[in-house]
Amino acid sequence: MIDVLVVGAGPTGLTLACELAVRGVRVRIVDRAGSFFGGSRADGIQPRTMEVFAGIGVLDSILASGDLGMVIRAYKGDEVVWEGRMTEPVEPTPSVPYPNIWFVPQFRTEEILRERLAELGGRVELSTELTDFTQDVDGVTATLTTGGTVETVRARYLVGADGGRSTVRRRLGIPFPGETDETTTMLFADARVDGISHDHGRIWQNGDGGVSVVPLAGTELFVVTARPPADEHEPIRDYLQRQVTESSGRTDILVREVTWHTTWRANTRLAERFREGRVFLAGDAGHVHPPTGGQGMNTGIQDGYNLGWKIAATLTGAPDVLLDSYEPERMAAARTALDISTALLEKHRRGDDDAHIRGPEVHGLTLHYRGSPLSIDDRTKPGALRAGDRAPDAPAAIDGTPVRLFDLFCGPHWTLLAFGTPPSEPLDPALRAYTVVRPGEPAGENTLVDNDGHISASYDANDGTLMLIRPDGYIGLVTDSSRRATEYWTAVMS
Repeated sequence: MIDVLVVGAGPTGLTLACELAVRGVRVRIVDRAGSFFGGSRADGIQPRTMEVFAGIGVLDSILASGDLGMVIRAYKGDEVVWEGRMTEPVEPTPSVPYPNIWFVPQFRTEEILRERLAELGGRVELSTELTDFTQDVDGVTATLTTGGTVETVRARYLVGADGGRSTVRRRLGIPFPGETDETTTMLFADARVDGISHDHGRIWQNGDGGVSVVPLAGTELFVVTARPPADEHEPIRDYLQRQVTESSGRTDILVREVTWHTTWRANTRLAERFREGRVFLAGDAGHVHPPTGGQGMNTGIQDGYNLGWKIAATLTGAPDVLLDSYEPERMAAARTALDISTALLEKHRRGDDDAHIRGPEVHGLTLHYRGSPLSIDDRTKPGALRAGDRAPDAPAAIDGTPVRLFDLFCGPHWTLLAFGTPPSEPLDPALRAYTVVRPGEPAGENTLVDNDGHISASYDANDGTLMLIRPDGYIGLVTDSSRRATEYWTAVMS
């Protein structure tokens, strides 16, 4: 028996598989596709996802494969009528080290995650389709088909990360309510285009339609966006060439080759459940979003990051309360992402002047789990930062050596921050415990000296406060009682 069978090897499934593998979980990840995905699709990586990628150990490769996004110019003939970015880059801060959206083609993001999975001893099994499964109190029995070979696999848990048309969700009979608006469609294509430079993106309006041609980060390609052709039999390259020529008024721009394309429809859906027994839904299998705001892939990656450590802990004896928390936490997050995406789509439909602008609401940094069964804040007067919130980064020093909180949080462990004084009672040695003090105060073993006051500013905690930071970087417990910390730890991990 394996521990976890992951169905679907997109960004969600790969993130989950990496999280499981780094914790020593026996995982198989399968995908029915015969080859790896090769398109740009979801190319915007939000700041919170950048933090996840830092935790997984792939951030350097992600940074090397992308950019901050291009300046976009809207043209009327040869005249530039608007110039700007979806979001203006800002400088990192002590609490937010990766504040900007980073653009990487989805195929490259998936390559990087597969490379990391290989380093951890795992691999994706292509041309392997889940055709059926059943479950009982001890596990899941799945039927996999590879070519003409049928295999029966026994797993403790199964996760469907197999997209909007999820076989796992359909087999479970979980409703997927929402709507598909066939009147709101868009053609996206990755193409080789001659006659224009890669220094900025271009939009040409043509009546109610038009076309955009934007350089694809890390490649020699452009992403060409237009309304879908009325004649579905017209070759895509020919259609895009006609759209570019008619909209721009230029005959020197040549669409040479289309390497990938898809027609997007306004599809907004949310599954009624994300869990049934030992089977979970993650990513598009549980929620599909309009592409506006870049929420879909990022929300799915967060699903995998949330679920991975919980399954791993449960496999080593933690109570089921961890797995019970997955659905309420991630369903609320998916609803928020759907609201953001839908609001931005409505701006596009209305033709609002700021429809292309993206604010901090898309970044994922304000997402919280305050209503989660894992989030407990029992202080009489809670601070600005509460249980369920993202734990901010901050610089500090241990024995004179500079460190960052994110470096201390990174890994499969929980972290305890004790403000002012160490806990009054001994806690489980599995916790990585640190005492946060001001400069000049006594510093013992595992003492974090808040030299610049950034921890104090971000965490808004009084002396005597204890904060337990989950492995996914969210605050589980805030309390003034060591006894309460022990009770919490016992309830969720013992």
